[in-house]
Amino acid sequence: MNDDPSLPILHHALDEPSELTARKLVDDVRRSRQIPAATVPRLCILEFDGDLTDWLVSEGIAKPFPLWACFHTAMFAMELEGMTCGIIARTIGGPYAVLIAEQLQAAGAELIIGLTSAGRVSPELPLPCLVVITGAIRDEGTSHHYLAPGKEISCPTAIDCVLERELAATGWSVRRGKVWTTDAPYRETKSQLQNWAGERVLAVEMQAASLFAFGTARKMDVASVAMVSNAFDHPGEQFDTGSYEDRLRIVKALARAAGSFLQPEHGESRRRT
Repeated sequence: MNDDPSLPILHHALDEPSELTARKLVDDVRRSRQIPAATVPRLCILEFDGDLTDWLVSEGIAKPFPLWACFHTAMFAMELEGMTCGIIARTIGGPYAVLIAEQLQAAGAELIIGLTSAGRVSPELPLPCLVVITGAIRDEGTSHHYLAPGKEISCPTAIDCVLERELAATGWSVRRGKVWTTDAPYRETKSQLQNWAGERVLAVEMQAASLFAFGTARKMDVASVAMVSNAFDHPGEQFDTGSYEDRLRIVKALARAAGSFLQPEHGESRRRT
């Protein structure tokens, strides 16, 4: 470890308990807003962009979930593929995604899936496509509050094969692999992109490393899927994520994967060793 005291991001008392806990915050919200104690859906999706959630609500597919005790966000619930799914919009970046993930765990969620936008790093990646994220470069801050410093982290939950299978059924191009997680999307340089491409990084996004560190430290099942839709070297249309119906098929695939993964026979095999 770097012992330079001027780098506080590298110095956290990881074994000490937190003074502020998600459980206490959830209890305070319930008390102040008179929300009955209840668990949230087993599967909860953190939707990075928010426009998909807006559409799901406007179409009556997703409805408010009033028992979600959170100061910062609204949860909507929908019945898809035999699963009740919670969805929370605009969970942008690692710090915010993990803040909400902590509260979801405290409220009884069993699986949290981040659905994030991403930019292409590997020139071999088709646009648009989906990446089932298996690991992430830790070029962000949140993960260092949960785990000792390190270059990268693997997804702690053994769900990637199930996600890949179900997402492939949507007709989207699907890949599995690692991403570069950064807190500063407007500071991605050409040399960085080339370097990470050389290390077989597929895409760049803002939350996977943080969610994976949270999941590892808190023993919570988490996953992340990236919708890769832009690239600095792509001459065609940027940010093409298909129609809302296309993206609904993606969410349904996440629900099918979750339904399979959360079956009792998975048991301890959910966690990677």
